[in-house]
Amino acid sequence: MAKGDKQKAVSDKPHYLGHRKRLRERFMSSGADALADYELMELVLFRALPRSDTKPLAKTLIDRFGSFAEVISAPPSRLQEVKGVGETVTTELKLIQAASLRLQQSSILDKTPLQSWSQLIAYCRSSMAYKETEQFRILFMDKKNILIADEVQQEGTVDHTPVYTREVIKRALELSASAIILVHNHPSGDVTPSRADINMTKQIIEAAEKLNITVHDHLIIGREGHASLKSLQLI
Repeated sequence: MAKGDKQKAVSDKPHYLGHRKRLRERFMSSGADALADYELMELVLFRALPRSDTKPLAKTLIDRFGSFAEVISAPPSRLQEVKGVGETVTTELKLIQAASLRLQQSSILDKTPLQSWSQLIAYCRSSMAYKETEQFRILFMDKKNILIADEVQQEGTVDHTPVYTREVIKRALELSASAIILVHNHPSGDVTPSRADINMTKQIIEAAEKLNITVHDHLIIGREGHASLKSLQLI
C-alpha cells in the first residue's frame, strides 16, 4: 500500500474509535468512580450504537434526566422522546437497570433486613425513587426476620396508590410471613408522610396484630432520601 493510501486509510477511521478505546481502558483500570456520569453512559451506549459517536447522546440524556441513575430508571416512552434513542438504546438502558436491581435484590434476599438496613434502603431507592407514579411494595419476613419475598402489590398515579389492608394480610398469610415492611415512593420527592399514609399504616398494623404478624416499619422513598414512620414515631 502506498504511503498516501495508508494515510487515507488512517484518516478514514471514525474519530471516536480512539476515544472509545481510551474510555474502556480507564474504566477497566480505575473503575466507574473515575468516570463522569456521561462517560459511563457512553460505555453503555457503545453496544447499542456501535457505529456512532455516543458522547453527544450520552450528554443529552444526562442533561435531560439529571443523572446516570435517572436515565436508566426513566420510562421507555420518555427515553424515546430524545432524538437518537430508539428501541435498541432503550432496551440496553433498561437491561442495565434490571441487572442493577437484580444484583441489589440478591444482597438483601435471604438475609435479615433489620441488620442490613443500609442495603435495604439502597435497593428501595434504586427500584422506586425515580418512578413517576406511586408504587406500593411489601417485604415479607419469616420468624427469624429473614427476607423471603419482595413484591410490588399496587401501582397508582403520580400522588396516590390504592392499598387494601385485606390484600396485604392475605398475601402475608399465603407466604407464611411473620413480619412485613411496607414501602412506597413519593414521585414529588417530598418524603413527608401524609395523613393518609399514617392512617393506612395503622390500619394494616391493627389487622396484622390479630394474626401475630409484625409490621416493622413503613418506608417512604424519594429522589433525595427516605422517611421511616417508625423513626418518626408515627407508628
